[in-house]
Amino acid sequence: MYYIALMQLFATLLALFLAWQAWGYFRRMWLWKKVQHRPLPPAIANTLKKIPHYRLLPDDLKRELHPRLLFFIETKQFMGVKIDVTDEMRATIAFYACLMVLKIPDECFDNLVTILIYPYDVVAKQVEAEGGIYREGAFVLEGQSVADTVVIAWNEAKRQAHHLWPHNVIVHELAHVLDFEDGMPDGVPPLQGALHRKWTQVLYRRFNDLKKKALANRDWGEYRIIGSYAAANEAEFFAVVSELFFQKPKTLKRHFPDIYDLLKSFYGLDTAAIFAELDEG
Repeated sequence: MYYIALMQLFATLLALFLAWQAWGYFRRMWLWKKVQHRPLPPAIANTLKKIPHYRLLPDDLKRELHPRLLFFIETKQFMGVKIDVTDEMRATIAFYACLMVLKIPDECFDNLVTILIYPYDVVAKQVEAEGGIYREGAFVLEGQSVADTVVIAWNEAKRQAHHLWPHNVIVHELAHVLDFEDGMPDGVPPLQGALHRKWTQVLYRRFNDLKKKALANRDWGEYRIIGSYAAANEAEFFAVVSELFFQKPKTLKRHFPDIYDLLKSFYGLDTAAIFAELDEG
């Protein structure tokens, strides 16, 4: 009798799990159909018009992006910490998220559930390792990606969205989300076949070159545009070069055409052509 009851309990739990999964799937499909022809709310549209990247997008890409953006807003939980979440925050974060995956089939950050928005940079305790020496301290973070949650400092996100700087905390943290989709934060997002082999060859070689220059702390050369933070590990390298791919694409293409071509193949966008006006350097 004990085993029969146990099997019945297991079958009930399995049925509930499958029903929950099915409900989630059909709800997402319903939301996706719902947003296909819905116009952008005025507050969202007005925010997008102020973002330089959005203004330079061709009309066909804007039409493709709009339903994705509305779907992202509908399916993610935006939570403010000591700040009220606004339409401007939702629109800005959703725009860069959807721009990143606009040409990646069936990708909408399904593993991402919650976006925590802080008004300013976050001070967090972390343990860092360098040369076998571990140290604990307080570090200022513009953002962070942990499990199914992304943390964004709004003061930095807003400023970077409206200025032509190399950094974009939204792109950086969501690149980490893409990287972790295969279960490993190793700088290699889900890739297939030849692209996966070329990716590991090129990016790991470039990462190792950067790491050597960071340890020597001299003769940075062209790697100066990537910076020392990307030398922390392969995951940070991928996130930083993803920032450059969207923020300074012509510069990245000129100095690192091999990295640019890989990111172009992955993201499916020729950002150096689309956003040429944003990068005169």
